[in-house]
Amino acid sequence: MFKLQPSFKDYLWGGTKLRTVYGKDCSLDKVAESWELSTHKDGLTIIDSGEHKGETLLSYVEKYGKEVLGTKCPLDTDIPILIKFIDAKDALSIQVHPDNEYALKNENDFGKTEMWYVIDAEPNAKLIYGFKENITKEQFKNAIETNTLEELVNEVDVKAGDVFFITPGTMHAIGKGIVIAEIQQRSNVTYRIYDFGRVGADGKTRELHIDKALDVTKLESAKNAKTEYTLNKFDGYEKGNLATCEYFNVDLLNIETSATLKCDETTFNCITVLDGNCTIIGKNSLEMKKGESIFIPASYGEYTINGNCKVVLSTL
Repeated sequence: MFKLQPSFKDYLWGGTKLRTVYGKDCSLDKVAESWELSTHKDGLTIIDSGEHKGETLLSYVEKYGKEVLGTKCPLDTDIPILIKFIDAKDALSIQVHPDNEYALKNENDFGKTEMWYVIDAEPNAKLIYGFKENITKEQFKNAIETNTLEELVNEVDVKAGDVFFITPGTMHAIGKGIVIAEIQQRSNVTYRIYDFGRVGADGKTRELHIDKALDVTKLESAKNAKTEYTLNKFDGYEKGNLATCEYFNVDLLNIETSATLKCDETTFNCITVLDGNCTIIGKNSLEMKKGESIFIPASYGEYTINGNCKVVLSTL
């Protein structure tokens, strides 16, 4: 198993918490996102420990294939998920993602199903999840053209520990003052619908993708925005499932003293530390702190997380 060095993004809505609170070694003024586990061409993760240190994660999995990806992996030499930290100092654009069929046809990329675990949220933080009520395509188009879309969106109060599962076609936006861990399909396709009139570093408004958004956005009222989950008690830790779908499985572990897990032949494991410090011991051992992620190849076997920490475990 080995540590991962993320790829960083300095989008205009980003803040500095990923550097100041989560220890990211990044020289960008704004650190909007850190792509913790990524083989996507737009942001490649680098291996940061062990014999493959300095190599991209993509070249590693291209070399070893399902031996390290696991038998569940639908791709022979690539990772079908992407894991991020996101620091929204300001609100993200109101946006939507397409499904696989539409994205592969129009973008030569995968669609995006994603989930958010809220790590931190400032008082009164909110995000957007779908519409308040059912609307028609004509109403949607008119609201965009008349800058009245904000009147139709469904706003949700946000606090640390909340989980949201976002299917393709669900209009959404992370609000200001929120830090999340995002586990998603390996895709970088986003259709921007409304951007609050902001301009980029070049002084120009950012591109919108209205026609494509009209094609893919679900127009039904939003229901059950938050995903409920239960933490089950085990000796030394608590564990709960945050999301399970055809693309990924995500568990949250609150570790008080230690937790012993097993990485079998079906899937790799990725551990992302949300809070605290720990030592992960298996065939090799790694010291981990808040904000770090590690890759554990399929068939690695048992490993133990020792310490007082909160982590998410992502698998296929």
